[in-house]
Amino acid sequence: MIPNANRATATTPSPSGLLALLALTLLLGFGCGGQTETEEPGTPTAETPTAEAPAAPAGTARIAGHVVYEGAVPALEPIRMDADPACAEKHSEPVQPEVLVLGDDGSSLGNVFVRVTSGLPEGTSPAPDEPVVIDQEGCQYIPHVVGVMAGQPLQFENSDGILHNVHALPEVNREFNMAMPAERTTAQQTFSRPEDMFRVKCDVHPWMNAWVAVMSHPYFDTTAPDGTFEITGLPAGTYELEAWHEKLGTRTATVTVEDGEAAAADFTFAK
Repeated sequence: MIPNANRATATTPSPSGLLALLALTLLLGFGCGGQTETEEPGTPTAETPTAEAPAAPAGTARIAGHVVYEGAVPALEPIRMDADPACAEKHSEPVQPEVLVLGDDGSSLGNVFVRVTSGLPEGTSPAPDEPVVIDQEGCQYIPHVVGVMAGQPLQFENSDGILHNVHALPEVNREFNMAMPAERTTAQQTFSRPEDMFRVKCDVHPWMNAWVAVMSHPYFDTTAPDGTFEITGLPAGTYELEAWHEKLGTRTATVTVEDGEAAAADFTFAK
């Protein structure tokens, strides 16, 4: 459900006035109610372990699957971007909310985060140097759901050329809130500790939301709009998988896979 906007009264500023006021606040910084960028959010603290642990063994097995949605498809209101004409003019057709992304077949379910939760090989997996990228494009966060390893850069880009801000709301890692005006096209953050899904939002454009999971291992993927996912590099073994959706909850499956082979894991969500 998408909440209704508050009713305007005779003394309520216009949407453009509210937007201008919020933009000014963002440009002046976030000294109250959130962490400033100078605090380097997500960097390790004194209690972060520094001793090297054995590396987890590499594997040649993979798990691939398909996630589907069953049941009546709810009628979702298009996103109202008219509060910022710069956002509205980026779209020639109504923009559907990302809380339920279905493929062309009407049942394949996108934006489902699938991860291995048990049966993992002993040892640690190094975080990649290559960043996971979330772009601010068309006044939306793209992609909408991502996983990143602890210590791996999470890069935010601003392809819109207008003012946005990135307000991350983790609980295990440190919250941050950073302005991204038109001239700031990229910024990076890292998270030092694994953490389940948390929300990232834009305070300038309240319909903008993304979801981030910080992982201790690389065995995860997010379904494409056609509902497919693939997890590679697993040693032979029996694994439990969890599929997470922001509105429909979680589903689990147990899969056994051999070296050099592929196993299937399919999930079904219902309203």
